[in-house]
Amino acid sequence: MHAITSRRIGLPLLLAILAAGCASRPINQPIEHVDRGAGYRIAGRAGGAASADDTLMVLAFSGGGTRAAAFSYGILEELKRTQVTIDGKPSRLLDRVDMITGVSGGSFTALSYALYGDKLFDEYEKRFLKRNVQGELITRLLSPSNWSALWSKSFGRSEMAAQLYDEILFEGATFADLRERPGPYVIVTATDISTGSRLGFVQGEFDLICSDLSRVPLSRAAAASSAVPFVMSPVTLNNYGGNCGYAEPEWMRSIKNSGGRSRPAGRALARLKEIEGFQDSVHRPYLHLVDGGVSDNLGMRAVLESMETIEASASFRRNARIDQLKRIVVVVVNSLSVPRTRWDESERPPNDFLILLKATGVPIDRYSYEAVELLKDIVARWKIVRELRQTGAFANGGNPVFARAVDMPDIDLFAINVSFDELPQGPERDYFNNLPTSFSLTDEEVDRLRAVAGTILRSSPEYQRLLTDLSSAGQRSASPAGAAP
Repeated sequence: MHAITSRRIGLPLLLAILAAGCASRPINQPIEHVDRGAGYRIAGRAGGAASADDTLMVLAFSGGGTRAAAFSYGILEELKRTQVTIDGKPSRLLDRVDMITGVSGGSFTALSYALYGDKLFDEYEKRFLKRNVQGELITRLLSPSNWSALWSKSFGRSEMAAQLYDEILFEGATFADLRERPGPYVIVTATDISTGSRLGFVQGEFDLICSDLSRVPLSRAAAASSAVPFVMSPVTLNNYGGNCGYAEPEWMRSIKNSGGRSRPAGRALARLKEIEGFQDSVHRPYLHLVDGGVSDNLGMRAVLESMETIEASASFRRNARIDQLKRIVVVVVNSLSVPRTRWDESERPPNDFLILLKATGVPIDRYSYEAVELLKDIVARWKIVRELRQTGAFANGGNPVFARAVDMPDIDLFAINVSFDELPQGPERDYFNNLPTSFSLTDEEVDRLRAVAGTILRSSPEYQRLLTDLSSAGQRSASPAGAAP
């Protein structure tokens, strides 16, 4: 999401905001009973590499309009070019990606790759990245033929945006179409504006509101995830929670019932409380969703909570088959830009509108920074556990912290940060930091974003460590029995 610049909004869109009426939506359908074998879930899908090897690879695509969409697309292109050998089999590193989380602008790239696979590399630039999507949205908002719909209670600006996204990119596809596609599992998130909680467009979370995700268009999920407050209207869902027999998985109950012994899974516990709130359809019959960046602009919260749950719950590790893994890879694709202002050069402060935009963006950007730092802390903690285990320091089983550490699987955690901050100080870094958060960039800006994403990824020491580790593992698995690797 990030702070909204004047280039992003412009006078025509501001007028459209004032003219537009309340938003409503198509009705999401209820389910009578939770079926954990049905719907768009990570378990039981046709694709996904996690079950095929001992490496779990996750990409997290941040918000940031077309800047984020192009930057994350550049990462997909780089992974497509990179060849690795896993379990003795050569493949593209892109084919080893198990999961992609997407927020706001990053959600378009995530959903599109999940839908189209390699076909995306032939069409995405023309259909979305190098298209003036913002201009087309403004044209529709200002068209007199749409004014009556915008004033009605059955339509809103985000619903109009979803129609456009469907026409130019998603072609009527729903989450039922993704279930049968090979490739990574995608989690696109939006924010429940009433509580600040995130809601992922995956069936596991739609179980909480007793609703059928399979019929939801991808375009509507993208519209919800990118519904920037003030600019776009909320996307509203019916909440049927508490009426379909939803029951918490056993690992959730084990964490909730473990008291202080569940530490350090504090974020996971907070998430469980949010989940309980979604099931109160009596007092919360509707959920109003806005940009996912309001609650998590990096798409990292679910990843962090999962990491903490791995540490805290042996039941979760068994159910998720974590014990089979040797490495977990998290690539954070953060398109945060920090445009320079000249406010401090003037005695007169900026106007109220600019202050409002800045006040909205700064907490989000700080929250994103903290998410990256938390991931680094987890990496350091896991590294210490691995080193202490090797020295036999966990012999004292009476210590509950040691006991839990002994039970932890021996997993190497790779945290790879791809952001403009990784560039050296200078004109190139300034260029990317001054790109606007909009749905309209020049062809040159799009191409430079794609190229620099690959450059930053290749120059990452942690990424190079991953490639070396995968190469060594591939050589070992390819060696004949009894032969030296």
